[in-house]
Amino acid sequence: MRSYIALFFLIMFMIGTDTFLISPLLPTLEHEFGVSTANAGWMLGAYTLGSAVFALIAGPLSDGWNRRTVLFAGLLAFSVSTALCGFADNFWTMCLFRFLAGVSAAFTAPQVWASIPAVLPPARISKAMGVAFAGLAAAQALGVPIGSWLASVHWSVPFWTIGAISLLLAFLSYVSLPDIKPATARVDGAGRLGSILRRYVPLAASGKARSGFLSYFLLHLGSGTAFAFVGMWMTDDFKLPVEQLGTVMMFLGFGTLLGSFLSASVVRKLSRSQAVTLGMLLAAAMYAGVPRIANLSLATAGFLMLFMVLGILFPVLMEILTSLNASIRGTISSLANATMNGANTLGAWLAGLLYV
Repeated sequence: MRSYIALFFLIMFMIGTDTFLISPLLPTLEHEFGVSTANAGWMLGAYTLGSAVFALIAGPLSDGWNRRTVLFAGLLAFSVSTALCGFADNFWTMCLFRFLAGVSAAFTAPQVWASIPAVLPPARISKAMGVAFAGLAAAQALGVPIGSWLASVHWSVPFWTIGAISLLLAFLSYVSLPDIKPATARVDGAGRLGSILRRYVPLAASGKARSGFLSYFLLHLGSGTAFAFVGMWMTDDFKLPVEQLGTVMMFLGFGTLLGSFLSASVVRKLSRSQAVTLGMLLAAAMYAGVPRIANLSLATAGFLMLFMVLGILFPVLMEILTSLNASIRGTISSLANATMNGANTLGAWLAGLLYV
């Protein structure tokens, strides 16, 4: 059982590292490819766009397939497309490979969340979910800084490293996990487009679902916009080289990781709606204030606090969303993933325009 939990943690760690890796590399890649600052954010946005679009169909489709096979295929494609990023020789090929990596992640990540209840006893599910989410938070705290330090050798090295480790995880998942087949074979034509779309009807009809997903979208729009160009800001205002940017990013990741551990305690003291409302207000105040800080140490501390608040809010909102309809939790998770990546895509584009 522990080996399953460790495997899920490592998979989410790799996906999280690949998602956020571009941010500290933007100044280097902007110079390498001769792209404008306004367009540089699309090297991040291409990944989240691919993930956002294909997440809408990946979750419902995979409900009718063997999840072990889908996880293996997704990780294999993720490994290859990420490694290819290290061979990109211009802006457009980088965007293409990042897009393909995002598509692969859209098929991979939902399998982790859906596989946990299938391979673990009920008493271990909550812990496993928390550990898997911690993999994403740890990616910001450790994966992105490590990638930045590797980039001091050459910017392509982090992509090759992630690709190699993901390839190993693909084979480990296929060898160690049991077959995870659907309870019934493609119930109601699960592979057809009409059936996929019908799964979203209860969510579209629910006012609580609409407001919940809007909150989730706004939360990630803010974090995606801030995170996309924090490396560029640190480079321009504080003249930090890429390896020092990785150290700063570590503090942002530790903030998210700390917030994820505090989330359950906050919810015990406040209701979920109160926690979301208060957290959103605190985040808005910090978004307005932190960029005005002229001292590097204080600015880093401010971002740590901001991402700690975000780390508290992410699992609270996800818990609210998954409790909306127990019969379509896979579809809800896929839609939440698409919402997150759609917001991050828009945030990366807006960040370039606003930063200029």
